[in-house]
Amino acid sequence: MTTERALLTIVLARPRGFCAGVSRAVEIVELALARFGAPVYVRHAIVHNRAVQDRLRARGAIFVGEPGDAPRGAVLIFSAHGVSPVVRAEAADRGQRVIDATCPLVTKVHQEARRLARDGAEILLVGHADHVEVKGTRGEAEQATHVIETLADAERAQVRDPARLGVLTQTTLSVDETREIVAILRERFPLLRMPRKDDICYATQNRQDAVRELVRRTGRVLVVGSPESSNGMRLLETARRAGAWAERVENESELDARWIEGISSLGVASGAAVPEESTQAVVARIAALRAGAVRIEELPEIAEPAAFPLPAALLRRTAVRLGT
Repeated sequence: MTTERALLTIVLARPRGFCAGVSRAVEIVELALARFGAPVYVRHAIVHNRAVQDRLRARGAIFVGEPGDAPRGAVLIFSAHGVSPVVRAEAADRGQRVIDATCPLVTKVHQEARRLARDGAEILLVGHADHVEVKGTRGEAEQATHVIETLADAERAQVRDPARLGVLTQTTLSVDETREIVAILRERFPLLRMPRKDDICYATQNRQDAVRELVRRTGRVLVVGSPESSNGMRLLETARRAGAWAERVENESELDARWIEGISSLGVASGAAVPEESTQAVVARIAALRAGAVRIEELPEIAEPAAFPLPAALLRRTAVRLGT
């Protein structure tokens, strides 16, 4: 009983939860539903969070695999992760009204891929081959792109011309691991062209930095996020690589009471697609298990962009429809 009622300090990461790209994507679906009415179709998960998907599904969003899974002429939204030119062409062939919710930072990587391809360069794309973002980026130059997933891949990559070679990265990777992979590539290919700006997005970088700070303060980190979320899983890896005890839950029902027995501090972080209410529900569950004997602290705030611009045409049409 004494252990159960001992004070537990919960240190909340900052930033946590929705980044500007996720907020924009979710808002696009909501605006499309308001403008066009249900159903609207979304290619793949708009963002990798089941609670968000369920909420949008209840309002009339239908998630599909490819444009061919949605009716001809339907409203089709591309997810925040981006799509390949082949997917865009299929949607156009089906006469679908496309609304692009691709994160602007992912769009930048696509632009870099097209630039390298126009210059006749091969592309070393650091990322997870089965991730929807990587599939979309690779589609910009399918025959010229090599996906590099691991240090071993970097060591054995073979290219046609080392003097005509560029590197790009998935935006939601582990910053530390990516740095190691790119270092190997630069050592092997000294003329490797780097992107004009780091491809790892600010939200990924900031949330991983916050997890490192939680490790320094508590040594124990609980990550709130979906197993399908690349940036969320990288938070878990970041904590473990830093030597911490770390586990992940998607919601409060997955919390194991044994994880918080006999401890005095715990860091809580959440991925960039996690609603704040999900994180707070996990914190509330922890507090209940500790009979309310908890103290909440937060890391210092880190400023991030509040929003990315919405598609102008969607915003205008919705404003007319809503009379605003």
